[in-house]
Amino acid sequence: MISGFATPEGTKKFASKSGVNEANFRNFADLTLSNVGIGTYLGDPTNETDSIVTSAVKQSIESGVNVVDTAINYRSQKAERSVGKALNELIEEGKITRDEIFVSTKNGYVTNDADVQLEFWEYVKQEYTDNGVVKEGDITSGYHCMTASYLSDQLDRSLKNLDLETVDLMYLHNAVEGQIKDVDKETFLKNLKSVFELYEQKRDEGKIKFYGMATWECFRVTKENPQYLSLQDTIAMAKSVGGENHGFKFIQLPFNMYYDQALLGKTQTFDSDTISALDAASRLNLGVFTSVPFMQGRLLQPGVMPEFVDMKPSMRAIQFIRSSPGVLAPLVGQKSSAHVTENLEIMKVPPIPEDEFLGLVKKLTS
Repeated sequence: MISGFATPEGTKKFASKSGVNEANFRNFADLTLSNVGIGTYLGDPTNETDSIVTSAVKQSIESGVNVVDTAINYRSQKAERSVGKALNELIEEGKITRDEIFVSTKNGYVTNDADVQLEFWEYVKQEYTDNGVVKEGDITSGYHCMTASYLSDQLDRSLKNLDLETVDLMYLHNAVEGQIKDVDKETFLKNLKSVFELYEQKRDEGKIKFYGMATWECFRVTKENPQYLSLQDTIAMAKSVGGENHGFKFIQLPFNMYYDQALLGKTQTFDSDTISALDAASRLNLGVFTSVPFMQGRLLQPGVMPEFVDMKPSMRAIQFIRSSPGVLAPLVGQKSSAHVTENLEIMKVPPIPEDEFLGLVKKLTS
């Protein structure tokens, strides 16, 4: 297994040798991270797609991207394996070292294994139920499980899939969204604290460096919504478990020119201020990665996005997101070499300065 993890020295070295405009890296948690990351969500769970994803990850890293995002349930564990293969090949080719690359994955959803010829529930029975990893009532109607035994099992599988001794960031995946139909809020919060305790334990064991929550609704909806979760309360919970040096440092949420609630919606409270999720994250010193930059291609159709800069639609979408205050990087799902090349043209230009960006938002929303 590949030893090590992303370090301040390694990520800084990556940025300096990348040949990318230095404005396209952000410093957070003492790490130097590209303000575009590669996501690995889409694709069929086939060997052919494995090869395509591995090539796309390699090409992205060689183009100046050092943020790689995946999840154990993406393509039924094959996305993680494709990422692991890409990292191994780049290291063997002498193009990177482990300490230069920031790798995140996610657990919480119940997944099968596309490389094991069993139906979904047969796999769950063989791998989880029969081995005591899950018991009756652990899995919700949303195919989600956040017990310590399950998440611990999933972390070990993820590390094996990625061929890594340590993952830089482990997200609890869509926890509120996957649980709240079956679990009351008080029970959910109790269970969430138990997850943070587990993740802090795994930090002590050297299996993860940081943890966080990859979400869809909970930080973007208002308090009246059953899926609502307070960022400030969540950080307070992490501090109660891990102290001031707790590992909860990142969140992930959907954000683009259509899903703009993270920027424009006043859905979070910080002390007595009602503010946006991005503003709250900044005040709480949380790094934010964003998903669905193109809404699976829908934003790239002619005339859908305002033409505020002289760029192709894909570059315009990325430029808007990564220029938003509080965003570390959009995670761009890209597989074909042509799409990687087109999307990462953005790494040749800096993001929009904050004052210009805020003026642009005012113009677009007026």
